[in-house]
Amino acid sequence: MSSLVSARNVTKKFGNIHAVDNVSFDIEQGRIAGLIGPNGAGKTTLLKAMLGLTDCQGSLSVLGLDPFKQRKELMQNICFIADVSVLPRWIRVSQLLSFIEAVHPKFSRSRAEELLAETKIQANAKVRELSKGMVPQLHLSIITAVDAKLLVLDEPTLGLDIIFRKEFYSNLLNDYFDEGRTILITTHQVEEIENLLTDLMFINDGKLVLNTTMDSLPDQYTELITSGENAERARALKPIYERDVFGKKTFTFEGISREQLQGLGEVRTPGVADLFVAKVKGATA
Repeated sequence: MSSLVSARNVTKKFGNIHAVDNVSFDIEQGRIAGLIGPNGAGKTTLLKAMLGLTDCQGSLSVLGLDPFKQRKELMQNICFIADVSVLPRWIRVSQLLSFIEAVHPKFSRSRAEELLAETKIQANAKVRELSKGMVPQLHLSIITAVDAKLLVLDEPTLGLDIIFRKEFYSNLLNDYFDEGRTILITTHQVEEIENLLTDLMFINDGKLVLNTTMDSLPDQYTELITSGENAERARALKPIYERDVFGKKTFTFEGISREQLQGLGEVRTPGVADLFVAKVKGATA
């Protein structure tokens, strides 16, 4: 496999603040990577660097191009959906399709119309007349109709109800994703995307605190639910984090095998949200 995105020691400072601090990672073709972090962690700054919207120190290659110096060429092969829709509210859907058809060489109007036919969005409707759930549907239909190699989603379902969020990701997988395309997602609704992801990155205070594949998580991280004397035995194995849940102790371990924890309680693989809390709060502690 070849790396669509390759970052080496990427750093971005604003004054004395490191928004992105010495970050290195690769995203391979045909993968769905999740970039998870709290507000102010550096997610948006890192995405802006990848999209050529801000310069940075270190080495950053996207589709084999320097995103800051070769942005025009890069953007012909990248699609981007942000948390705030940028579609002009005054424009009609048909006018929007005509505009994109005129400016983007890889946009297929027929494909967009085919996708929109599966929704309740009317061609003569103005963007401002669409419901809150229809705007992301329109945006995704447009993006999906562009023959792009990389799709970047920055909180794409923010503010939508659960039905629209699930439909969005279902349509994303069915209509866009294949082995030749790659997706990078940032979101706060971690539980909704963890079954979609192939790769996982945690960022906090500008630093990557985790960079791994979803398949490797069970071998790297283990969660134990226990109580009493078994909790003391578990604590001796030096968990990276512990918390109380309904009167029991829940420990998160890194590099401790399931065999070492047998007989101490319920052993399982932590969910992505719980693992993120463990890595961030555990490091702080």
